[in-house]
Amino acid sequence: MRVHKDTSALATRICWVIICTIAPLIIGVMRTYNTAELQALDRNHHIHPFTDHQQMWAKGARVITGAENIYIHDSDGNRYLDGMSGLWCVNIGYGRSELAEIAKLQMEQLPYYNSFFQTAQLPAIELAEELSAITPAHLNRVFFGCSGSDGNDTVIRLVRHFWACEGHPDRQIIISRKNAYHGSTMASASLGGMAGMHAQGGMPIPGIAHIEQPYFYREGGELSPEEFGLQRARLLEQKILELGPERVAAFIGEPIQGAGGVIVPPDTYWPEINRICRTYDILLCSDEVICGFGRTGTWFGMESLNMNTDVMTMAKGLTSGYQPLGAVMISNRMAQALDRKGGEFMHGYTYSGHPVACAVALKNIEIMRKERIIENARENTMAYFQSGIRSLADHPLVGEVRTHGFLAALELVKNKDTREQFDENGTAGLTCREVSFNNGLVMRAVGDSMVLCPPLIITRDQIDRMHDLIMTSLDQTRSVLTK
Repeated sequence: MRVHKDTSALATRICWVIICTIAPLIIGVMRTYNTAELQALDRNHHIHPFTDHQQMWAKGARVITGAENIYIHDSDGNRYLDGMSGLWCVNIGYGRSELAEIAKLQMEQLPYYNSFFQTAQLPAIELAEELSAITPAHLNRVFFGCSGSDGNDTVIRLVRHFWACEGHPDRQIIISRKNAYHGSTMASASLGGMAGMHAQGGMPIPGIAHIEQPYFYREGGELSPEEFGLQRARLLEQKILELGPERVAAFIGEPIQGAGGVIVPPDTYWPEINRICRTYDILLCSDEVICGFGRTGTWFGMESLNMNTDVMTMAKGLTSGYQPLGAVMISNRMAQALDRKGGEFMHGYTYSGHPVACAVALKNIEIMRKERIIENARENTMAYFQSGIRSLADHPLVGEVRTHGFLAALELVKNKDTREQFDENGTAGLTCREVSFNNGLVMRAVGDSMVLCPPLIITRDQIDRMHDLIMTSLDQTRSVLTK
């Protein structure tokens, strides 16, 4: 990768330090704080998701105060290249005034109304039509929620209700995968296969089963990737036969396991899953919360990875994170059964089809279409990003590189030949995460895998800069770990 020097970085940083310092003084009547005061308030009153609070309190929370393009800024004036798109979601980048303006206009016209009791409002109607247009032809009906987590709760309800309408009320079981992530509510966390989550709160709930994940680097053994993909897919068939096909409702999977460490399945995996689902008439549910809206180079990951999907969950990139919104698309077959025999669907959320969130989603999709964001990424920058990431495989700390579209993971190891880990606690990953933050780069640690998911608008020059920051962070992490 060529070295790129961002000549505007210093000027931009100075501007943002000024903005972050004076913003509280110009936005109405607001209190002003320094970082220590904010951290103290945070400690006293705020429970964070997926956070060890004792560890955080020892150093204080990082307080994010602003963002633009692919960068975020904290309360101390530091600027970071956001290699994680917020939380896998800010696909079109930060600071898009069009989204702020459409939210303002919608708030002025109709800030809220519900979709219960035979009621509808324009943004939800228009967004449902738009989602029907950009998803595969057999997916034409949508149920709105607020997130991927409640979306996957909805998947359970819809799938079981469908089979009851079809005269098969005993088809209740949904099969998922170990180390999958499908959300953090009781139902969606049960669908997921995260052992740490299941250890808290009495999960999984009944009616959920799990099979092994297609994680070739750690679990492939002596098999080729192609053989391993088939072997892991056929675990689904074994589980269906074990449980009884008459009791199994669906199989759910992320096209690429994101929070599990960017686990990209071998090419043989999803075609075999398709075959098995069709053989036993099992619904296939694609969790597109991370992979949707251009992340894999197509609108949805199911298109890139050849999944024949009956149900699709989406969120995150649906609004590029600018508003909380989730959605579940279902097939025409399912919709017809629900219309014909379903009666009242006893499920919903106060904010289902929220007009402001739907208006922002519509504008987000319009921007993606108008600016050809997915096409430009696929044609101009995705291969460049992947090439740079793959070049890091030569680093002494990197055991494997996994990448697809604008998703990537660098798995850190103590010994490249034996794939030995530093320990079982993810120490290498956590160390690298802190080092990268200190260098001005946001990477996520999933165990000892360093995960990247940059905004789709990232340029080649910015990719070069990110590559340089990753290399520096890897070198420094190795120095720390090998002392």
